[in-house]
Amino acid sequence: MQQVRVIDSHTEGEPTRVVVDGLPDLGPGSAAARVKVFRERFDGFRSAVCNEPRGFDAMVGALLLPAEGRDDVLAQVIYFNNVGPLQMCVHGTIGVAETLRHLGRATTGTHRLETPVGDVAFTFEADGSVSVENVVSYRHLAKVPVETARHGTVHGDVAWGGNWFFLVDDHGLEVTAAQLRALTDCAVDIRQSLERHGITGRDGGVIDHVELFGPPGRADCDSKNFVLCPGLEYDRSPCGTGTSAKLACLFADGKLAEGAVWRQESVIGSRFIGSVRVDGSVRAGGEGVVPTVAGRAWITAESTLLLGADDPFREGIRL
Repeated sequence: MQQVRVIDSHTEGEPTRVVVDGLPDLGPGSAAARVKVFRERFDGFRSAVCNEPRGFDAMVGALLLPAEGRDDVLAQVIYFNNVGPLQMCVHGTIGVAETLRHLGRATTGTHRLETPVGDVAFTFEADGSVSVENVVSYRHLAKVPVETARHGTVHGDVAWGGNWFFLVDDHGLEVTAAQLRALTDCAVDIRQSLERHGITGRDGGVIDHVELFGPPGRADCDSKNFVLCPGLEYDRSPCGTGTSAKLACLFADGKLAEGAVWRQESVIGSRFIGSVRVDGSVRAGGEGVVPTVAGRAWITAESTLLLGADDPFREGIRL
């Protein structure tokens, strides 16, 4: 009977399951090197943690690992979901920070984490929120027309916020929880159309997130979004890497000044607060920015997952 100790939280509605004991042995190396080992050798462990019967499709997992040979970071983190590893996850970083606070391993100030796409920093704010300074984000392509199978032609920006996004305003749907089925169908149609037409991120990066925007439902927000994640579940939070991508596009369009605040509402009504600082990097014809995204996370459970040797679904239900 394999035992895996986890701490669950949600960040503005989106779950994070941090594995703190019983982790697979990924060997030495950077987070970028270890995530390759995780993908190639321990996909069953990933599925066991995130998928039914122990998890569900919207669950996001995080492996909390020591950062070997580095005194400047608190830990390495590898994020994953119901279908595979994620390159970066801001809501998950907020969840990891709250888990570290819960464990007494980080209680005040600013700390750095190593992720597969670079180092990020998180800060415990006075109001109980956690702010994350994400990796450099940028717009790769602007207003790209995509002919979809079921929703006509839409236009979107291709942007990097730690994952690749296609950001769409002209989808013609109301961004509300009542429209989740229609929004999901539209986003799936767009993603399939991107693949069919060979539209990618920089260096052929797969666009595995689709972000649909609409007017906010809250008076204290600037926009509302629906984000389809790689496993075809929607993000309950406003999506931190998606908010980072949005901030980069707004900055590229001259609609967001350095240091100005942008408040992003999710499809279920939760909120992230974001801003950017200029990094000076030139990426794909536009200026890179360093986004900071803040939100709250709450611990929801401490538990031990049990993986029985004779359990036919020891490695989760993989459809």
